[in-house]
Amino acid sequence: MSTSAFQPGFPEPEEAVPHDAPLAARMRPRTLEEFTGQTAAVGQGTMLRRAVERRSLPSIILWGPPGCGKTTLAHILARQTDATFVAVSAVSSGVADLRKLVAEAKARRGAGQRTVLFIDEIHRFNKAQQDVILPHVEDGTVTLIGATTENPSFEVVAPLLSRVRVIRMASLAAVDLAAIVSRALSDEERGLGGRGLSLEEDAESALLDGAQGDARAALTALEIAAVNAEGSNRTIITAGDVREALQDRRPYYDKQSDFHYDTISAFIKSLRGSDPDASLYWLARMVEAGEDPLFIVRRMVILAAEDVGLADPHALVMATACQQAVHFIGMPQGWIPMAECCVYLALAPKSNSAYTAYGRASEDARRTAHMPVPMHLRNAATGLMREMGYGQGYRYAHAEPDHFARGESYLPPELGEPHYYSPGELGFEHDAAQRLALLRDESHEGEHDE
Repeated sequence: MSTSAFQPGFPEPEEAVPHDAPLAARMRPRTLEEFTGQTAAVGQGTMLRRAVERRSLPSIILWGPPGCGKTTLAHILARQTDATFVAVSAVSSGVADLRKLVAEAKARRGAGQRTVLFIDEIHRFNKAQQDVILPHVEDGTVTLIGATTENPSFEVVAPLLSRVRVIRMASLAAVDLAAIVSRALSDEERGLGGRGLSLEEDAESALLDGAQGDARAALTALEIAAVNAEGSNRTIITAGDVREALQDRRPYYDKQSDFHYDTISAFIKSLRGSDPDASLYWLARMVEAGEDPLFIVRRMVILAAEDVGLADPHALVMATACQQAVHFIGMPQGWIPMAECCVYLALAPKSNSAYTAYGRASEDARRTAHMPVPMHLRNAATGLMREMGYGQGYRYAHAEPDHFARGESYLPPELGEPHYYSPGELGFEHDAAQRLALLRDESHEGEHDE
């Protein structure tokens, strides 16, 4: 639908897609019946499907990866609810532009015509832009359809977010991509039909794998591969044609997006869960997508202390050495020490005892920060301080048998005897637990002797 000429009371006419437009544009579905995939979002019985059937569309935000059909679905929803479709660029449209579009929408509304305001990449809208459209979304002057690859919870202001429904969309499954590709090959009006082209089996597999759930990428690569085949006087598109068309397409991965945080989360959880294969897979996903290697290693250093901990104190040494190695040699070879460290951390025994012990201690520390340091633990740096009792009664551990001052107390007396540290049973901590129990028993015996 056009975003220009306004005829009161009528939806604006659909613009014909030029015959020389890219295949992905020509094959864009025009109805929900043509729309492939996303059954959770627009399948029978869903909120959006029922809204279309009632010709009553709420304001929504479509959240999903590139090529999953967000823009296409927005066009379809506007068309099938008889609304005027107005597209806005989040990058180039300023506050003045938005106010003008809102004024036009009010005029349409007065003539009985609804307006769908489509904002692609709505996560790029600043607060001022969002504030301009907020009251007009609220009063129904415009029906907002936003599209974003980013989590709306972080990118859309709370007042606007509370007035829309967020629809989660996923990357297209292989079966859905295959249906889209097949339709493009057979459609004589908008696709490649009538040219006698076909995909060999390996070529289809390469195309579906390489597109990575992105319909636009699949159709773009198919069109280029078709040109390659016809340039060689062939009607069969080969896997080689497809690979050349894809040009080693990198996976979608934005270092500021949910993909970034979701992937590192999967990596850490796999390490914590002691699965070296899954850990290596997520590591490779990040490295191949161009993630900052030092970001990955920093997380491994944290995990070595937090999750492996005292079950294997050498894990922190290994992770720190990995950080130094990656910093020293850089990429691409930096993946070698990263892979070594990844496997080591995954297979290491796990304990978060030190991590949880600190949490318990910090809770008491915040609660009892007003308590003075016991006099015998204070440093008697001057004669006056010694006269005041600083350090008096302190027992020097190295002067005691086994270098252990049995019965000595190192905490404010009001705390009693808290046991913040509870050792695990694996690796180094198996022996550490036995020593701790022995020290605590001897310390109690020392108290009774006194």
